[in-house]
Formats: sequence, structure tokens, C-alpha cells
Amino acid sequence: MESQGVSSLQSLHALSTLLSTQQGDEEDPHNARGCASIGPGDIGLPPKTSNEVSSAYIKKNSKDIWSEEEVSEGSQYDDLADPRPQPEYELILKQNVGTEDLFLGLSGKDPSSMCCEAMMIKIKLPETKATDVVLDVKEKFLDLRTPKYKLGLHLPHPVHSRQGKAQFFSDRAVLEVSLLMNRPMDSINLQ
Repeated sequence: MESQGVSSLQSLHALSTLLSTQQGDEEDPHNARGCASIGPGDIGLPPKTSNEVSSAYIKKNSKDIWSEEEVSEGSQYDDLADPRPQPEYELILKQNVGTEDLFLGLSGKDPSSMCCEAMMIKIKLPETKATDVVLDVKEKFLDLRTPKYKLGLHLPHPVHSRQGKAQFFSDRAVLEVSLLMNRPMDSINLQ
């Protein structure tokens, strides 16, 4: 038993000598501090020692706080000091469905939003006349202003801003805005 203990002790000393990063004649085979200098931080690429700055932190010479790419479309309409409330609205996605879709499923459409061609936004505007409504539609933003309400709505999908249709129903005081979606892959997805 004792001979195995001595041989295993000698094996441990030999292993610590191999793993030791210290160089020189004064190495002590009973000292395992050389192994402790290697840790999880030593895994991977060594840290940069030069004064290189990442391109994400390089600031341009202008006094701009944000670049145009960082600001979302429609943020110029956000007016936090405007006390007008936001009206109730409902966003509905629409599909053109035919009999081949209902009974046979030949066109490959499914109920997901990826197969929708248009969206309808129903906005409730009580005590509002149709002449008071100012509507501006951009590719990704809808801006609605009335004397009592304001709505700045970031749209979930890009739309054709010039091919929309709006209709105001004065008996229900509801504005319905129909917008055709603009997705670059529609010709591939909807065939």
C-alpha cells in the first residue's frame, strides 16, 4: 500500500513540474503555484494591448447625437408635450382568399401574417367630423391628428403609402384605413 502512495506522490510531483509555467533552476517540485496562474481568463484570444478603438465607439466630427440609421421613421411626429389622448384603434390583417384556398388549399396560403396582403386600421374618433381629420401615411408610420386626438402608429409591416384608402363612417365615428403591404418577397411568397 505504501509503495503505491509513494509512486502516486511522485507522479503528482512530476505532473506539477510538467504543468508549471515557471522557468529556472529554483523550481520547487513541491510548489504548485505555477498551475494557479492559468485560469478561465486565459482561454481564447489574448486581450488587445494596442490603443485600437472599436468602430462602434468612433464618434463622427459632427455634433449629432444619433445617426439617421438609429432613428426610427415617424419619430419626428412624437410630441410628448401634446396633451391630446390617443384614440382607440384596432389593427386587422387581411388576405385575399378564394375557393381554391378554402376547399383545396392549392395556393399554399396559411393564416399567418406572412400570407397577408393588406392591413386595415379601424380608429374610433368619437365627436369628430371627417373634415377635422388629418391623416399622413408613410412606409412604416401612420400619423393621425384631430382637434381632440392624436395617433402616431408604427406599423408592423411596411406599406405602399400611396396605394391606401381611408373611409370615415360618421354614424359610428370610425375611420377605416386600408393599406396594401409592401414586402420585397411577396412575388415569391404568394405564388
